[in-house]
Amino acid sequence: MAASEGTADDSLYPIAVLIDELRNEDVQLRLNSIKKLSTISLALGVERTRSELIPFLTDTIYDEDEVLLALAEQLGAFTPLVGGPEYVHCLLPPLESLATVEETVVRDKAVESLRKVCEEHSPEHLETHFLPLVKRLAVGDWFTSRTSACGLFSVAYPRLSVATKAELRSHFRSLCQDDTPMVRRAAAGKLGEFARVVEVEYLKTDLIPMFVTLAQDEQDSVRLLAVEACVSMAGLLPQEDTELLVMPTLRQAAEDKSWRVRYMVADRFIDLQKAVGPDITKNDLVSAFQSLLKDVEAEVRAAAAGKVRDFCQNVDPSVQEAVIMNNVLPCVKELVSDGNQHVKSALAGVIMGLSPILGKDNTVTHLLPLFLSQLKDECPEVRLNIISNLDCVNEVIGIQQLSQSLLPAIVELAEDSKWRVRLAIIEYMPLLAGQLGVDFFNQSLSKLCMTWLVDHVYAIREAATNNLRKLVEKFGPEWAAQNVLPKINAMSRDGNYLHRMTCLACINVVGEVCGRELTTKTLLPTVLAMANDNVPNVRFNVAKTLQIIGPHIDKESLHTQVKGVLDRLNDDSDTDVKYFASEALIAMTPLFAAP
Repeated sequence: MAASEGTADDSLYPIAVLIDELRNEDVQLRLNSIKKLSTISLALGVERTRSELIPFLTDTIYDEDEVLLALAEQLGAFTPLVGGPEYVHCLLPPLESLATVEETVVRDKAVESLRKVCEEHSPEHLETHFLPLVKRLAVGDWFTSRTSACGLFSVAYPRLSVATKAELRSHFRSLCQDDTPMVRRAAAGKLGEFARVVEVEYLKTDLIPMFVTLAQDEQDSVRLLAVEACVSMAGLLPQEDTELLVMPTLRQAAEDKSWRVRYMVADRFIDLQKAVGPDITKNDLVSAFQSLLKDVEAEVRAAAAGKVRDFCQNVDPSVQEAVIMNNVLPCVKELVSDGNQHVKSALAGVIMGLSPILGKDNTVTHLLPLFLSQLKDECPEVRLNIISNLDCVNEVIGIQQLSQSLLPAIVELAEDSKWRVRLAIIEYMPLLAGQLGVDFFNQSLSKLCMTWLVDHVYAIREAATNNLRKLVEKFGPEWAAQNVLPKINAMSRDGNYLHRMTCLACINVVGEVCGRELTTKTLLPTVLAMANDNVPNVRFNVAKTLQIIGPHIDKESLHTQVKGVLDRLNDDSDTDVKYFASEALIAMTPLFAAP
């Protein structure tokens, strides 16, 4: 008897602990207990989970939002723990309560879990248990329940009977006409999703009128979400129905008084273009796209400008060139000199993509002047976007034409009197090198990179040094041996001690990527020779350089050459030289000790 009482106590223990923890004042403790629900459920077994745990959770949904969020997430994966799909309807009461709370994040997670649970229901249980839940939420007194209901129609609808489907469509219509803007917004956001599961005849008779109503709503937050639904509906209807039922509303949206609605049209324009097809694009969307490119709001122009390339690519090939030349290009020319840098930057990121579409002659005549203008733009992002996409133009017009047109502009910027402009070009140089290839780089840009190393501004010399490392990484040690190292060695004999210091800075970064052989045979002798420099700053930088490149020098040279030079510098008459030489000797002790 005592043994059976002990077993009963043991079986009650998990639920008792959960109750205690969920009533604890510490939020973190309550949160941890919710995250352990699956473990507690396993300890209780499926029957007690259904009869005790789920009712208890349903009755205690009054807590901090983070606890409720964790609970909503846990319940979405609870189907196996209540006995599988046959008993999954047990999870509906707590999730229904969670779907009505005030906090949006909790409601959204509850709806997400309800959608998962819906998939587990059999058709019979769907009508018996899930459908009443959707109806209750759809006619709830609080807007919170009605907004949650909007997300459940599309998952329940496909497996319901004909009569029940009609009822659901009626409920959704009511939500689209709800007095509360938040509910209409939720309905507009889910309309496209619902349209994808509704039969075509009801799409035309029931959902299109809902779409038109939402697209004319007094709240712009509702109207802009109707644009999303427009994409789905246009893709589901035959072309003649799209032209008749959807396009009038889309034309209104493209000219809406609210910039946020026009922005949404611009942002989803390529999806709309693909959904309506080439004929409607040619007849309707070209003029709408022009309007968006000329919009008074910079945000709308930027969104449309970023779609220029994709829009032009998707135009019917038979009219593609004419549309670009007559309709798009005049707008693009205005945007190149737009007063807003975000608009120019968005355009610069895609404008090069017009070259393959327009071909060589049109690129040279019409696009190159625009590229040149953007390459000289005061906004760094605009310049970067042009340089990043030079390969598109290179493939169309060839390196020769490119060098004659754009390269002079790059060189001009590289020699600009304002050091910040020069700095910007240095940062783009590795990217440019990758775009143009090693041969062209050696011929046209290599000299520039070496000239920056002796610039009178330290920031330029420092950036040029880091630039060398990136170039060596891109083109390899052999390229460095032929094109970079001889010039670095020559700098070690320059009359200006600042240039000799830059030489050591170059060796610091290049030595790490050139490989052990090149560093030992070519760079090390240069550094060792500079240990005799008459300027103390150069000598103590020699000590620092030897410490940096030490791991990349072969063992024999370390013992026979490097250590002796550092010992000599350690006895230097200058205090700073002695200090850095001593630091280098200490740091390199493991290298010298290695066999």
